[in-house]
Amino acid sequence: MIASIALATVLGTIERGTVTFSPSPAEATVPDGFRLGADTFAFELRPIRKTASYSVSTLTFPSPVVSPDPSNNVVHAEYFRPDRPGERPGAIVLHILGADFALSRYMAARLADRGVAVLFVKLPYYGERRPVGMEARLLSSDIERSVLAMRQGVCDVRRASTWLAAREEVDAGRIGVTGISLGGLVSALAAEADPGLDRVAILLAGGGLADILWNLPESEARESRNAWIESGRSREDLEALTRPFDPLTYADRLRSKRVLMIAGRSDEIIPPEAASRLWEAAGRPPIRWYDCGHYSAAGYLLPAVREVVDFFETRP
Repeated sequence: MIASIALATVLGTIERGTVTFSPSPAEATVPDGFRLGADTFAFELRPIRKTASYSVSTLTFPSPVVSPDPSNNVVHAEYFRPDRPGERPGAIVLHILGADFALSRYMAARLADRGVAVLFVKLPYYGERRPVGMEARLLSSDIERSVLAMRQGVCDVRRASTWLAAREEVDAGRIGVTGISLGGLVSALAAEADPGLDRVAILLAGGGLADILWNLPESEARESRNAWIESGRSREDLEALTRPFDPLTYADRLRSKRVLMIAGRSDEIIPPEAASRLWEAAGRPPIRWYDCGHYSAAGYLLPAVREVVDFFETRP
């Protein structure tokens, strides 16, 4: 990837400009659904607050994938810029299925405290991207829309990485991605797809997307499964539909990157077997097992964040 930035105007403290993405030869190896062509896109950066060690600005730019919902086609992010000289490592932080943005902002702030330039990116159908009156989220009972949103989420991360790489304060060779649960699934996929992402921290996520979706215990998931069966489609049909968006499909691409996994031994949403399958396929990278379930993992938040911060701050 070759990225360049051109400032159009700086109005007061608002920065507006464009970023150009020029595919490298490695783009030809990117899976079809996640491949990006040469393009120039506009962005707007608006400062919102400053702390002793970093500043925070809102960032918007168009999604490279167009969905049927116009509001969902503008990516909303928050840029945590560390107040340190020189080029800094970069990280993209993704949120959980339940849209607990406070958790993602906490992760971003701790990374910025340690000198990492961070983009907290809101995934498709979350926050400002959710159409008025719609209760949709990226993974929902509408499975076809969900897989399109997964593709869009990965491509949004790729464009976010392009924006980070173009910043003069960011080391374009040290950009990674991390997320928890849903964010972990999208992080794994993005790192597999994007040649420019050199590291990924995958928390409470795994491989075998069809199994994960089929066995989700929530009532909405059960209703979706019943509707799927009543429509005449099978578990095998679900696997065929989700395979192009399953981290397990491209896991061998993680073998050449720095990877950290954190998983729960009794996770009821992303079973330990799913984490183990991804770990094996990715070449058995470092993995930390916590004695917790998916929701009780909150009790391990502080040590998990410390591990992720150390992971992104450390040079290869």
